[in-house]
Amino acid sequence: LVRAIQWGRCVYDNICRFVQFQLAVNLSACALAVGGAAVLSESPLTAVQLLWVNMIMDSLASLALATEPPGPELLRRKPYPREQPLLSRRMVIFVLGHAAWQLVLLSVLIFQVGDVCEPGATPDQCAPGTVR
Repeated sequence: LVRAIQWGRCVYDNICRFVQFQLAVNLSACALAVGGAAVLSESPLTAVQLLWVNMIMDSLASLALATEPPGPELLRRKPYPREQPLLSRRMVIFVLGHAAWQLVLLSVLIFQVGDVCEPGATPDQCAPGTVR
């Protein structure tokens, strides 16, 4: 029984971390796509790129968070009440802060750095050795 409680709390914590991570990544990606489309003539991320980002982030995050084993500290804390929402106030603040940080960093890369290739350059000139 004790082991089941420990694993249940571990699964709950991992689900909360996964939801936090996914919300932060998807919120910043959607904001970047909408904001970039409003400022630029087209979105900096295509639909296929958004799907790839989502697929990669889903698989890597689920692998990383699902493999975390339960520790003895899980049994020392009090159980969460049934009425407690999955996203606490602290988690929402974390998601918004992390999404804002990602959005600022990506905006600087897109609007300040811009393209790394000169206009009219072929892929072989821009990234030598990557095109055959």
